[in-house]
Amino acid sequence: MFIIGNFLNALARLIDFTLSAYMWVVIGRAIISWVNADPYNPVVRFLHEVTEPALSRIRRLLPGMGGLDISPMILIMAIIFLQSFLVPTLKRIAFALG
Repeated sequence: MFIIGNFLNALARLIDFTLSAYMWVVIGRAIISWVNADPYNPVVRFLHEVTEPALSRIRRLLPGMGGLDISPMILIMAIIFLQSFLVPTLKRIAFALG
């Protein structure tokens, strides 16, 4: 059973790292949206392509807020929730098995 516990612990750490990295990508996308960035810049295109699927789903659920886009903030709060709930739950299950 310790093998499954070690696997779940490694999975929890990987999920935590991935969520942290994605949160920084979302923050970068929000900062880029404040300035007049070149849309053909590879970094700007990467940030847009990686974050747009999640942000567009959130925008469909939210009512129009005029010119204010709060979808990045909602996405960051969802990431923080997953980091606070999913990762510790997986680590606790791994500890119980190992």
